[in-house]
Amino acid sequence: MAVVFETPQALLDLSDHPLDASDWLLIDQARIDGFGAVTGDLQWIHVDPERAKDGPFGTTIAHGYLTLALVNLFLPQIIEVRGFTHGVNVGADSLRFLAPVRVGSRLRGVGRLIGAVPAKGGSVQSTVRVTVEIEGEDKPACVVDTISRYYL
Repeated sequence: MAVVFETPQALLDLSDHPLDASDWLLIDQARIDGFGAVTGDLQWIHVDPERAKDGPFGTTIAHGYLTLALVNLFLPQIIEVRGFTHGVNVGADSLRFLAPVRVGSRLRGVGRLIGAVPAKGGSVQSTVRVTVEIEGEDKPACVVDTISRYYL
């Protein structure tokens, strides 16, 4: 369940603040294939299970950018900010892919509010670090600092 902030201004007083973890999500071959079809990334290591059996991971793996895209699914489960008219994704900093995501793995996002600052027009800009964990693995799949802006 998401950590709730009643207003974006409530973020301003916090730094290095733990948030919640999302639900676990199964990464199946259909999800990998769908991402490959949408992005045009049809490299065999992702979409050819027969060939991937003899590859470096013994099976297909999720695209790194699929793992990154799932952060957008995880964020609302990690943090909920209320009391604003609209919000936008500003970008991301410090993206690292640390471990492959084998087909059949389960992922979740774990959040930490790095900080927030006042931004133009009375908005608030926050940075949330999302660590995408792989169930049962020591290393996360990816770590990214997401930047969001909340307009009042």
